[in-house]
Amino acid sequence: MRSLTPTETLPANQNPVNVIYSGVAGTGKTYRLLQIAKQYSDCLPTVDQQTWVTQLVSELSWREVVCLILLDKKAEQKELVKVPEIVAHEFFVTKAAQNERIKNLNNTVWSVLQTHSPVSSQTVSCDKRASQAYFDKDESGAWYLLADSVTLLEDLQQQLTEYRQAQQTSQASSAQPMRNERFSMVSFHQAYGYEEFVEGIRPVLGAHSSGQVSYQVQDGAFLQLCQRAAHDPEQRYAMLIDEINRANVARVFGELLSLIELDKRIGMPNAMSVTLAYSGRSFSVPANVDIYATMNTQDHSLAPLDMALRRRFRFIDCPTQPELLATIRVDEEAVDLGQLLAGLNQRITQTLGQEAQLGHAFLLTVNNLPQLQAALVEQIIPQLAQATGGQLRALQFLFRDEEQPLAAQFIHNVQISRQHIADHNAEAHNDIAAHPNVLASNSIFGSPNISNSGYVINTDLLACSGKFAQAAVYQRLY
Repeated sequence: MRSLTPTETLPANQNPVNVIYSGVAGTGKTYRLLQIAKQYSDCLPTVDQQTWVTQLVSELSWREVVCLILLDKKAEQKELVKVPEIVAHEFFVTKAAQNERIKNLNNTVWSVLQTHSPVSSQTVSCDKRASQAYFDKDESGAWYLLADSVTLLEDLQQQLTEYRQAQQTSQASSAQPMRNERFSMVSFHQAYGYEEFVEGIRPVLGAHSSGQVSYQVQDGAFLQLCQRAAHDPEQRYAMLIDEINRANVARVFGELLSLIELDKRIGMPNAMSVTLAYSGRSFSVPANVDIYATMNTQDHSLAPLDMALRRRFRFIDCPTQPELLATIRVDEEAVDLGQLLAGLNQRITQTLGQEAQLGHAFLLTVNNLPQLQAALVEQIIPQLAQATGGQLRALQFLFRDEEQPLAAQFIHNVQISRQHIADHNAEAHNDIAAHPNVLASNSIFGSPNISNSGYVINTDLLACSGKFAQAAVYQRLY
């Protein structure tokens, strides 16, 4: 399947997509999901300041505009406002532009203020007054809102508050554009279930911080996404599931396992609906919802899962890509990480099978010798030790240690290493202690029952010294 670039659009009327990306650990499966997420994410257009003001005053009368300006000034702790300030305010300027008014603007303001002044005013004389008073004037000629009128302007006050909030959001989004995400991403695990994915009864804290807890049927991640998609049929939505094989898929999807089939979506030839288990609602999966997932093929519990998903998903293999890896300099010589990984994987396939191979992600960020040493010690050797059950001979075959002198072996026999470690100084011993995660459980630092299958990592590799400061020992892995 060709991947869209983040700028391409997805046609809403395309057939739904169900895809599982499968492969060994470290082959970029989760990275693919993150790239797919960009295809289901839109940058929302930013609205400039003038547009917000225009929307605010477009339906207001002149009296309401003047009230809005005085409310705005009041919020700035300025109770008294003179006519020239009102005429210069952005709300008034925008309203005048909408009405194509450029002359007699001061007179318009005076007329509004005087008409809506109280009959009892000591400073305003007007022959024709409106039934409701909003403004009055002090001896200096500055106008203010009457206290009684403020309660009549609650709707205007709310509009003003919303405008200021929208203005702040717009200013913030100019630095970082807002996005509309038309996807939901979850990671399956052993405890993940139907309640989190579809719907379930969950505790809800009572309102007003009462502390009371009630239990309600709440929608899960997939149901929420489907509801959004159903109300937005012109756009495509995506459910992104990382590590789909880590949970009990039949239990997580429940009755939806049939509904996600492509021909059973809304509007499809064999469209189906079911009654949801908790809420009792009728539900169907919209045709504009796509499902993408990842699956680690090293998981040995895939047999029943594979049968359940083969009919419902397309499987796309994600192979290891050693060509993506860098070449680093060690002791003025080149170490090609792609060849190193390819060599390791060739021997892994011979010994453990293809599904035990290492993905390129293990070495993707390696750009120098210390990073290579860390990747070997902290990730690659522990991974292979688990895959081989800690068997010394298998590990030494993978790292081509069999014919090498002790100082050049990546993996040491635990018993032989007793004297080797004793010969090292305290600094080398501390290097081992600093990496407890890389020692086998039956090593000399673990169980006292030392067996012939016990292994320990060469202390020179841990310290990046001796033979492991030279290129040849790594080139040997090609």
